Amino acid sequence: MTPEDALEIVKKNVRNGNLVKHMIAVSEIMKAFARALGENEELWELVGLLHDVDYEKTKDDFSKHGVISAEILRGVLPEEALHAIQSHNERTGVKPESKMDFALISADALSGLIIATALVMPNKKLEEVKVESLIRKFKDKSFARNVERKRILEVEKLGMRLEDGMEIALEALQRVHEKLGL
Repeated sequence: MTPEDALEIVKKNVRNGNLVKHMIAVSEIMKAFARALGENEELWELVGLLHDVDYEKTKDDFSKHGVISAEILRGVLPEEALHAIQSHNERTGVKPESKMDFALISADALSGLIIATALVMPNKKLEEVKVESLIRKFKDKSFARNVERKRILEVEKLGMRLEDGMEIALEALQRVHEKLGL
């Protein structure tokens, strides 16, 4: 499967343009994490792109979020990818175990913090965001309250310092700022 094939699956299942942008952001962070860790970039990118493919179908019963995605993607992605997608939502009961699992949890939350930070910059651009700004915003619990800081900290289970994970994620999003409109 190519990222283009994955995007077709996303477009068939997701109508909300901002959600699609979120999925693109997470896929870029996942690809960058994989590169930094010497993991399979293509697979990690696909996991990031497809992790919320069921979101609109499960928003009224969030315990199924990730489970329905795995059903949609069974036979398309390997089991390790389906496990990561299911484990990114703790309500599924599927526990994160692998680097890919922890990376997805962290990338999902980091994308929210980075984009929220970009949106409060004077020109609302990712190029204005610095790691130091992200650290300050991370520590400010009143900023982007829906972004769970403990999920961002899962990056440490990859053997990365928080700052390094933030830098990798920020640079990944800055590379695709046009796709994100930021």
